[in-house]
Amino acid sequence: MNNRELFFKADKAGFVLGAVLLATLTGCVGYVEGPRAGVYVEPSVQVDAGFVGQDDYVYYPGYQMYYGSRSHRWYDREGSSWVAHPAPRGVSADVVHSSPSVKMDFHDSPAQHHAAVVKQYPKNWKPSASSQGQNRKGDQQDDHGQNKGR
Repeated sequence: MNNRELFFKADKAGFVLGAVLLATLTGCVGYVEGPRAGVYVEPSVQVDAGFVGQDDYVYYPGYQMYYGSRSHRWYDREGSSWVAHPAPRGVSADVVHSSPSVKMDFHDSPAQHHAAVVKQYPKNWKPSASSQGQNRKGDQQDDHGQNKGR
């Protein structure tokens, strides 16, 4: 019968100890912070058709994107709006830069020229063999036909 009394006390003490331990651990869970990992992505900026700015543009027909070499921004359409991005969407800048390109001769908004540009340089456009080194940004050939820009 003495065992019964001891068992009851141990049960009560164990219960209290368990409750205190549970409350302590539960209280700590709210304050535990795990490692944080994140990538900052600069937001896109909507550009209106009346955009006033001077830039030198390179057009990439395969992606229907423009790169502003002064602003270091990528311009393309998002629905019916023109949007500027810090990087091309859905593809790396290196991949786009290695595709066929044409240096544009306008300096205002691509939105004002895009209809004519698309007609002249359709999505599957490729430079002719004679003008291939002249149309690409960074491609300049020396007297021996070797690329100096890459």
